[in-house]
Amino acid sequence: MHSPLAVENGTNLKPYNTFGLPCVARTLVRITSEADVRRLLGDPELGRAPKFILGGGSNLVLTRDLDACVLKLEVKGRALVETRDDCHIVEVGAGENWHDTVQWCLAQGLPGLENMALIPGTVGAAPVQNIGAYGIELKDRFESLDAVDLVTGRTITLTAEQCRFGYRDSVFKQHLAGKSIITRVRLRLPRPWQPVLGYLELERKVQETGITEPSAQQIFDWVCAVRRAKLPDPAVVGNVGSFFKNPVVTPEQCRDIIARDPHIVHYPMEDGSFKLAAGWMIDACGWKGKSIGRAGVYEKQALVLVNRGGASGAEVVTLARAIQESVYGRFGIRLEPEPVVV
Repeated sequence: MHSPLAVENGTNLKPYNTFGLPCVARTLVRITSEADVRRLLGDPELGRAPKFILGGGSNLVLTRDLDACVLKLEVKGRALVETRDDCHIVEVGAGENWHDTVQWCLAQGLPGLENMALIPGTVGAAPVQNIGAYGIELKDRFESLDAVDLVTGRTITLTAEQCRFGYRDSVFKQHLAGKSIITRVRLRLPRPWQPVLGYLELERKVQETGITEPSAQQIFDWVCAVRRAKLPDPAVVGNVGSFFKNPVVTPEQCRDIIARDPHIVHYPMEDGSFKLAAGWMIDACGWKGKSIGRAGVYEKQALVLVNRGGASGAEVVTLARAIQESVYGRFGIRLEPEPVVV
């Protein structure tokens, strides 16, 4: 006998989004298994209602109430499912917390995710956004995932190639947006493990400590220290981490901007293009610490927008647009938001 669906009506999503923005969902259903999704689709009323998928709410700006059936992902479980010559395969429920999963893998002697420590959100959201930090993206550690088609109720398995990962992008932001719900993710952790230290802040840690061959735990500790120094804890100050993507430009565009602003922070990419530091550009436009209404720019990192207490989604969007106009006016670059604005 299946347990009935956990259905709630008129739920305020403020506790379920890290920006702490108010938003009432008409219906909220907690999804703990693939069977829950199929039961939902078979329900005469809920099955026909528009769906909105909610993970950890760490990549979301809610600007209005949701007249939809919100599917809150709570599929749990972590296990080492296979060991191959070149990697370990770990399977994780989509509702598990990402940072807790990084810690769990390290505790099991399964390194490889340490550079992505402290990224907020759930494991199920990680492939959608192709999360990344300090020289590693999810696609570098990805094997496959299971998702349930929200029309047919069938489970599909997608490989890395089928997920079409790009910079903070995937097929789940394109033609599969809102059409399927990720339930399980399989991660590919390399063996033998090698440290990834090519990022400026990690190179600084190597120089500061004199540790030239750090362990995975050491890198984890460094990444946590760096992130905590410049990013606010969403449990204390509402935010979604980095608000804008670092823009990628051609070598010609990069040279043009350097000619005008020699100090601009930029990184060469494998394909010959350059990634520019959006936070540096926002700071150069004088936004650090400023506010519009109750939404503001974090004092220690201009890439982070924060809820100064009681902010609305509209105030966050107004602030973001003002920053975009400033940066475009000075650098001729249009910044793209990372979070989904609803």
